Amino acid sequence: MPGRRGRAWAELLRLPALLTVPGDALAGAAATGTRPTRGTFLAVGASVSLYAAGMALNDWADRDEDARDRPHRPLPSGRIRPAHALAAAGALTGAGLALACRAGRTTGAVATALAATVWAYDLRLKGTVAGPAAMGTARGLDLLMGAAATRPAGAAGSLPQALTAAATLAAHTTAVTTVSRQETQGGSGTAPLTALATGTVVAAALLTARGRALTFAALPATAYATTTLRPLFHAALNPSPPLTQRAVGAGIRALVPLQAALAARSGAPATALATLALAPLARRFAKRVSIT
Repeated sequence: MPGRRGRAWAELLRLPALLTVPGDALAGAAATGTRPTRGTFLAVGASVSLYAAGMALNDWADRDEDARDRPHRPLPSGRIRPAHALAAAGALTGAGLALACRAGRTTGAVATALAATVWAYDLRLKGTVAGPAAMGTARGLDLLMGAAATRPAGAAGSLPQALTAAATLAAHTTAVTTVSRQETQGGSGTAPLTALATGTVVAAALLTARGRALTFAALPATAYATTTLRPLFHAALNPSPPLTQRAVGAGIRALVPLQAALAARSGAPATALATLALAPLARRFAKRVSIT
């Protein structure tokens, strides 16, 4: 029974997807030109907590829809009670905000904006035209939280680089989220085709670094492109639910090499390698628990 319960919570919180989260804060830290600090790891903890909160809240908000389209999910299948999922969302949000506030006032402010975005997305914006942009904004804020937690007080020079990295991460996330809206029913090839174009631009931008930064970024940038572009191409040709779901899963896993490439472009190869090491773990767990 404990094993079944643990698996149910792993499905609810999207365990493989959780492994794509630490790289947000690490890429943000790299953008400051500073080695990861205690604040960085507090931001990583806050990121994971807030992301898990969003996953639990997402299934609570979608429980009626999932009963129709995904009856195997933990809530409609009865393996987790809706009240427990909602309570977990609240507790994880509180834990994330507490960790962020310990890293500093600015970090706490960014985390508050992130938490508000997550709750607004799950409860109100998901089904609207603003939904994908809200999800992209959340990922961008997650990276900026890592930068805020790491940046030395008064150091403003790294802000443009952090904003650029956050915008890149947000663009990828927005595109993949748009595709995910048709993963259960299928749809037109427009969304995956647009995401394919976005991913191509992102991959090209990652390879515009110069000197040693380009050398360090080449491997994760190539991994990003090979992970996400081919499944999106297939989904654009045939936007059926199975191929669309595969493209969405690949887009989520591609976040890890994307974060690593952003860290490498910032001149932090050690952080890039540490981030990239999460990719095989995410792939391994995705074979046991759905990433979407």
